[in-house]
Amino acid sequence: MSVQAPSAVVMIRPDRFRPNPQTAGDNVFQTASDLSDEDTAARAQSEFDAAVTRLRAAGITVHEFQDSGADTPDAVFPNNWFSTHSGGYVALYPMYAENRRAERRWDVIELLKARYRVQEVADFSGLEPDGLFLEGTGAMVIDHISRVAYVARSHRADPILLERVCTRLGYEPIVFDARDASGTPVYHTNVLMAVGTGIALIGDGMIPDAARRAEILDRLAEPGRDVISLSEAQIRAFAGNAIELSTPTGPVLALSETARAALTPDQLSRIEVATGLLPLSIPTLERAGGSVRCMLAGVHLAPRTRSKGQVA
Repeated sequence: MSVQAPSAVVMIRPDRFRPNPQTAGDNVFQTASDLSDEDTAARAQSEFDAAVTRLRAAGITVHEFQDSGADTPDAVFPNNWFSTHSGGYVALYPMYAENRRAERRWDVIELLKARYRVQEVADFSGLEPDGLFLEGTGAMVIDHISRVAYVARSHRADPILLERVCTRLGYEPIVFDARDASGTPVYHTNVLMAVGTGIALIGDGMIPDAARRAEILDRLAEPGRDVISLSEAQIRAFAGNAIELSTPTGPVLALSETARAALTPDQLSRIEVATGLLPLSIPTLERAGGSVRCMLAGVHLAPRTRSKGQVA
């Protein structure tokens, strides 16, 4: 298993899913639906269940939890409120939207502590009243191999808090501006780029500073990765919102069907040199402005050794 590609993930089954009105102001990836809230939620649940089935069939461990919040429409995207790291570290993060703060749940952390070796839970969520936000591996795209955290500037990624988190977890922060053609900042770094073991996908044309862009491309390529440039249209189709996972038969890149359809034959061929593809159909869930990477909170922790007869 690659340190970059976890073999287990945490997923939260949505309850009252809908595009979140509290995040619509800065998440230009959100799209309105003409369905009723009930139909939207039902379709989201069906897509979620099918995705879990496909992941498990590929040999990936899925720790599934059910959301039951009265106002947690984005609960299906848990990678924003917590992350896990080698060495036994779990981090909890302060969230920008008020209704997203209710997504944090201790039963998830307790499962991680029971099933994996957790040395420390670093809780930064208490900084929300101070207006300091850092939305997990949405705001940070982490290169676990080179120990780098890539971060696009936004009000969801406070630079002071970022330095504190990176110092605590042992990453070098690389911060940069990224904007779409209209000048709107990219709200989360993980819609712009994905870092795998042998490949990286990035909408580098959306980074206006040429010197910074070149530096980032060089750093991504350092471990021998093939760095694949994505167009802004491909970023809009969530081609950058992917995650590499480890399976018993080798690595796979989990991404949406929307994302896969946006990639060119040449890009797909280059990806498949390094990893298989595991496309998931989640068009309703993508209306909330996130895709497959946002749904999967990777578990980068060492599993505990189970005693004989212990139930999994």
